[in-house]
Amino acid sequence: MKNRVAYFGVFTSLALILSYVESLIPLPFGVPGMKLGLANLVILIALYQMKVADVYLLAVVRVLLSGFLFGNYFSILYSLAGGLFSLSMMYFFRKREGYTKVGVSMVGGVFHNVGQCLVAGVVVGTFKIVYYLPVLLLTGLVTGFLIGIIGREVLKRLPVLRSF
Repeated sequence: MKNRVAYFGVFTSLALILSYVESLIPLPFGVPGMKLGLANLVILIALYQMKVADVYLLAVVRVLLSGFLFGNYFSILYSLAGGLFSLSMMYFFRKREGYTKVGVSMVGGVFHNVGQCLVAGVVVGTFKIVYYLPVLLLTGLVTGFLIGIIGREVLKRLPVLRSF
């Protein structure tokens, strides 16, 4: 149990650090909500190292803390919707045969944007926001691919966490 709490703290800290680094990187595109998703690297690694309930808790803690530190109420709302929808789909596809870590990460990148667009449609009161979706889906695929490659390589070098 002691190791479990320590690992959870390390994962949370790494996710917050990556969220902060991401907040410092300006993206030159004019599409709202477009991010690199660096903190999702930690979620991807945790998905292969921890119990799924712990990964959900990690995702919620990361979104709340990074939202309070680097964002606002709306960023928390959008990130929570995107993050939990993304994690749910990543978990679903992780359990399916034939999906690699890179593929699971790409699924996460795409569904993160879908979740955010759905919530944005409800908040704004119109679903015309879906016009942004093609660009967001493409960036979700690309960033999911890159995060997946990094996650795969980290997981190759990371010992299995026995306390989970």
